[in-house]
Order: sequence, then C-alpha cells, then structure tokens
Amino acid sequence: MEDYKKILAISGKPGLFKLVGQMKNGIVAEALSDKKRFPVYMSENTSSLEDISIYTEEGEVPLKEVLEKMHKHFSGKAHAISMKDAKKVTDAFSKILPKYDKERVYTSDIKKVLRWYNTLIEADLLILETKTKKKSDKKEADTTKEATTKKSTAAKKKNPPKKVNTKVQSKKTGAVKTPVKK
Repeated sequence: MEDYKKILAISGKPGLFKLVGQMKNGIVAEALSDKKRFPVYMSENTSSLEDISIYTEEGEVPLKEVLEKMHKHFSGKAHAISMKDAKKVTDAFSKILPKYDKERVYTSDIKKVLRWYNTLIEADLLILETKTKKKSDKKEADTTKEATTKKSTAAKKKNPPKKVNTKVQSKKTGAVKTPVKK
C-alpha cells in the first residue's frame, strides 16, 4: 500500500480498515485485524489516516509524522504500554510528541493512536518517509530515463534520414535520367 489514504478509521467501530472497493452508496472496507469485509455507507463517518492530525501547542502534526516518531521511539516494534493506566499512556506519548496540546488531545485519543500504531505494525502497513522517499527517488530516476529514451525515439521517428532519389524515370519514355548536381 502506497499511502495512508486507503487506510480508514470508521467512527463507532474499533480498529483500522482498508478500503477495498466502492459501491453505489458507499464503500467496501476490510478490517486489518481479521480481514472481514463489510459495506460502509455514506451516512457513516469515515476518515483516512492521511487526513488525521494531532493538535500541538504550535499547530497540528499529521498522524503520519506521529507514527514515524512512534516507530523511532519503539525501535520499530509494537509497544507494550498498558492501556489501563492513563498516567503511563500520557507519559509515553509525551516522550513521543512532547508539545502535544494536553487540553485538546484526550487520553482516549492517545490510546486510539497507540492501538493504531500496533495494528499497522502487525499488518506491516506502517509507511515510513525514508522508504517512501527512496522509492519515489528511484521512480523519478526511472521516469527521467524513460522520458529521455522516448524523446530520442520520437525525434528519430519525426525526422527520419532523407533518402535522395538520384535517378528519375520519365513517365512518357521510360528513360532513366540522373539529375545534375549544381
């Protein structure tokens, strides 16, 4: 999966879901935890992880960046923080995102983000900027190389070498004449 646009959070349903298809009146989603598919109608509130941000004292931080910081903090492994102790949860999140807005980001929100992190790690869907950057750089190089090849091929097709007809045959007599160079 290329990005977080196809990973969804659906209000009223725990966990994360992958966008699988579209229907006339909604979408088809697949739970990342048990791979069950079900319809999600337009009346249900859905958010892609790409659109979610965490409030900080300076503004908002996209969830993608928070997940990267969590990956670095937990050394790429799932966390083992007990969700029962609110103090431990908020302390751990403070280490990851020290300037998060404590008035607007509730403990329930932090727990949800921590659960999402574990779900993405287990499903091997955590997207890191360095992986994405390397892939995009490689694609860019391939695209540039391909474009250059296409341009030179197109130039050859547009301007083929001109063939000079050195002999001209007369229609009336059938005699072959060689043109005189000037």
